[in-house]
Amino acid sequence: MVVDLASTPILVTIILGVVGLAIPVIDALKKERGYNNRLYSGIAIGAIAISIGFVIFRVASGEVLPAVEFSQDVLANDTFGSFFAIALLIVSLMVTASSWDYMKGKSNVAAYYSLILLSSIGMVLIAYSTDLVMLFVSWELMSLPTYALAAFSKRDPISNEAAIKYFMFGALSSGILVLAIGFVYGITGTTNIGESIKALVILDQNLIPVGLVATALFIAGFGFKMGLVPFHMWIPDAYEGSPTTIGALLSAGTKKAGFAAAIRVVVLGMFALNLDWTITLAILAVFTMTIGNFGALIQRSLPRILAYSSIAQAGYILIGMAVAPYSDQALPGSLFQIFNHAIMKSTGFIAAAAVATALASYGLEKYRGLGYRMPITAIALTISLLALAGVPPLNGFWGKLVIFGAAIDSSAYVWWGPYLAIAGVLNSALSLGYYAWIIRKMYMENGPDMSKVKEPKAMLAVLVFGLVFMVGFGVWYAPLLEFATISVPDFTTIVNATQLP
Repeated sequence: MVVDLASTPILVTIILGVVGLAIPVIDALKKERGYNNRLYSGIAIGAIAISIGFVIFRVASGEVLPAVEFSQDVLANDTFGSFFAIALLIVSLMVTASSWDYMKGKSNVAAYYSLILLSSIGMVLIAYSTDLVMLFVSWELMSLPTYALAAFSKRDPISNEAAIKYFMFGALSSGILVLAIGFVYGITGTTNIGESIKALVILDQNLIPVGLVATALFIAGFGFKMGLVPFHMWIPDAYEGSPTTIGALLSAGTKKAGFAAAIRVVVLGMFALNLDWTITLAILAVFTMTIGNFGALIQRSLPRILAYSSIAQAGYILIGMAVAPYSDQALPGSLFQIFNHAIMKSTGFIAAAAVATALASYGLEKYRGLGYRMPITAIALTISLLALAGVPPLNGFWGKLVIFGAAIDSSAYVWWGPYLAIAGVLNSALSLGYYAWIIRKMYMENGPDMSKVKEPKAMLAVLVFGLVFMVGFGVWYAPLLEFATISVPDFTTIVNATQLP
């Protein structure tokens, strides 16, 4: 195993790791025992902002390799990893900044911010991992801090229950991944993703069933984190029971890291094995979209609605992965929607956190008249919901348009491509049912108390950022879509990379 100490992921790890470990030390050494929420939040915000700036600088200066790198290193220094790193770090920044208000007056804030930074390291390393062992270590580094964060409200029974469910399913997914890695190593003799793909291309016919089992196990293991049906059972309870800001981290952060791992391992691995599993992914996409949307229709709290919506959004993204071999725009569309969804979902959860902070409730009845009581929060939440539904000209519309267009283009190769696009459109229309219901409560209904409420300032700053992003990249989506396009290799590149000399 080789590690380039000057690579982007290593330097980001050093920045976040040093600060993440320093915050509890600073807290332990302080003579005055206080909450110090703003101090630790500011330190964490600074570390994440520096990391984002560093990754962007490396990409802009051409110091990262294009597309997916096949190398002997355990961490790639490529645009694919950088694309996900930027998206994931922005989510961490939004969560940390909103926690400035959310964690005010609460205990153990040093541990809270330290855990966010350590989990962020895991997410970034997953995006850059090119070795299965490194991928698993990064997976655990991302997951273990979030188990503690999900149970951070330790006096709340709902939070404890959510954390236990999250931990049990997380442990199960980790075990499945270990088994999959073991199978791949057994039939290829390597854990390097690039080398294992080369070995799978010329795999002995008698060993192909083992390769099939390994691929299925990878889909199941990653599927738990991505929230695919039928691996989605833990999501609503975990997102609702966690602190609402952590719900944003789980939905918009760790979930997207799961997609990064799945694309780098599962999609490329299936192509190497020459497997026609696209119909399987297509079926998973349809069930994930439909069950997620129908589940959201019957919920009565915003975090649970957003949780089921997150499941449905995973289905839309999976469409691009399903038709990836048949359309050049499929994977770029998935990456484009992943970035968009990270911001849209973070904005939605942080708006819910703002309401919970100001009104001490997650129930939808508290959203009656919110457009008058908390106008900026209501506007940001409305735009977030409309973007998630795919209403033009917001960024979510363009992400779905590219994915659905890729599904239609695939009709030249597979008969079910257009039907997959139709299922996506129908599910998007279905999602408007619960999104419009929330918006109606905010603007067309009056609550028993219609007095103005002070909106948390730090959360307002985050919500304004999300609002500008969703509208800005809706009006001018080309730069982000171009970045997504250059971050994904076409399958001709993969064929050339997997050819043995």
